[in-house]
Parts: sequence; structure tokens; C-alpha cells
Amino acid sequence: MTNNNYAVIMAGGIGSRFWPISTSKMPKQFLDVLGNGETLLQQTFRRLSKICPTSQILIVTNTDYKDICKNQLPDIKESNILCEPARRNTSPCIAYASFKIQSENANANIIVAPSDHIITNEDEFTRIVNECLQVTIEDDCLITLGIKPNRAETGYGYIQYSSESSNSNSVLKKVKTFTEKPDLELANQFLESGDFLWNSGMFIWSVNSIIASIKNLLPEMHDVFSEGTELYNTPEEISFINRVFPTCRNISIDYGIMEKSKNVFVYPSDFGWSDLGTWGSLSDHINSDKKDNTLISKQVLLYDSENNIVRVPKDKAAVIQGLDGYIIVDTKEALLICKKEEEQKIKQFVADVKFNLGDEFV
Repeated sequence: MTNNNYAVIMAGGIGSRFWPISTSKMPKQFLDVLGNGETLLQQTFRRLSKICPTSQILIVTNTDYKDICKNQLPDIKESNILCEPARRNTSPCIAYASFKIQSENANANIIVAPSDHIITNEDEFTRIVNECLQVTIEDDCLITLGIKPNRAETGYGYIQYSSESSNSNSVLKKVKTFTEKPDLELANQFLESGDFLWNSGMFIWSVNSIIASIKNLLPEMHDVFSEGTELYNTPEEISFINRVFPTCRNISIDYGIMEKSKNVFVYPSDFGWSDLGTWGSLSDHINSDKKDNTLISKQVLLYDSENNIVRVPKDKAAVIQGLDGYIIVDTKEALLICKKEEEQKIKQFVADVKFNLGDEFV
């Protein structure tokens, strides 16, 4: 029996909020952030291999990271590593992968997932994704996975859903609005209302539904990629993509497609998800000591210190005294000492380091 399930892993980001361990040369998706022996990309690939054959998992990444992907995923076909010659956000990334998949299998159903997220309940994740894939076989709809919030989180986008359900699956709810990261007051209102979910950035649809949506809402982008219909999965594909991809508009799939489509549904989910977008989010996944210090390195001694996150190289010892509520991260190239409550500024710190001190540090 033919398996029509495909997966697209988006692995082209830089992860600047995880600086200084995440750099432009080695972003966080290629790192063993949790210290469990697997990089985030390897975890994502293994997780999705339970849903579709590994031969039907595509990695979309920047050209600079092709060799890293090959080294970390030795079983993947080289032709399944799709290289973006320029960074153009998630819409062109998904469009490229979708046209390539359609040229191979016009009946394909696809899950799209970021490469750098954590999911602790993988069995529940697999169950939900398979349930959604059954819906997209028959229904012309775009499904996103929404995470049931357990706190007023300002670091995530939100999805508001209505009481209207899908005819095929009553758990799926019609999406009313997408909201960017809110301030704390608004996040509390979302939590209290009960009809908002965290936006996980994971999507499920048929290849025909997503390409039809691109044609309708991003017609210029559709024209760009449809020009290569006869070239996908041939030796001419790479030169074609290198020529046309940089001409694409820089736009996210949320803004370009999801917020404007009329056939978007969300599956309220709870499978231990985190986008691992900040140093602070690590505290949810690594045990803290009695004083709420999260130690990612073993060779650390703390005195009169609490509520800190500490990571130093394996060949270095750290002694820290009198700090409360700090992120301390040391690498060969850089040292970061930042208040936890100010960690949203790290992205700006990285820009400042690049401008004032040079590219070699970021």
C-alpha cells in the first residue's frame, strides 16, 4: 500500500535568541541543547519517521548548512535536502517543498514542522498528526496544531478558535484569528478566555490544498515555483531554484496564507511542546536545584545564588557567587551575562555584537 504521508522540516533559521551557543555557523537546531545525545534536528527527524518513511522526509535549509544536515542525518537522501540560496522566511520554503513533493506524488499529505522544537509526549504527537492527516486526505483544509496554554506566555503567538468544528473531526475547530506575541496583560486575557491556543508553527495539509492556497493568496510566488514544474526531481532543479528563489517575497506562511485563508482549522493539543525559543524555556526541560538554578554543565559551583541558568564549556569550571536571576553562558568565542527578565533583548545584543565587534562572534 502506498504511503502518501510526507514531512517537511524547516531547518534554515539562525536561532539568535540562543546566542552565544547558537551562531550563524552552527544554529541551535544542529546542537544537543538538552544534553541528551541528540541534536534538535535529529530529534525532529526521528519523531517524524514514525509518521512517514524516511525517504519522504524533506529538510529545507540554507545552503550553508547542507553538509551539517548530511552529517547529522546520514540516512537521508541528498536530494531530500533542499537548499535555500537566500533567506526568504517560511512561505517560499514551504512553497518550494510543496511543488517538489507534488511533482513526485500528487496525492501527498504533508506535515510541516520546525527543526528546533521539543516534544516530550511523542506518542500523543504521533496520534494527533495521524488523525489530522486522515482529515486532509478528503477535506480541502489547512490544519495547524495549537497548544493548550498553561500560563500567560508572552513569547508565543496565539490562535483564537470558534465553536465551529470540522465536519470530518469534531476536535478540529475553525480558526478566528492569529495574534502576534502579546504583552503580559493581553496574554492573561487570552488565558482566562479559554479559546486561545499557543501557535506551534506546525501545519498539516494535502499538497494540493496548500498549492491552491499559494496560487490564490500569493500568486506571484505560485508563478515562480510553477515555472519549474518539469524540473523538480531532475538534475536541473538546483540551478532553477538558485535562479528564482532569491526573487521571492520575504513573507511568513502565517501572514501570507494562514491569516487570510477561509479553510483553516486548529487541533487543540497537549503533547509537551516548547519552541525552545529562549534560554528561560530550558528551565521547563532540565531539572533545577533546590534554589531554582538550572545547570546545563556539571562543573559549576554556586554560592548564595538562585534562579540562574548556567552553561559553560565541558573543559571549563565555573564558580559563581551572589547572583539572582541571571543567564550565564560561556563559549570559546563569547560570554553572555544577562538578567533573565531581560532575555528578550538578546537578539538585539547579537546585532550589536555583529556591528561593533565583528561577524566572527555571532
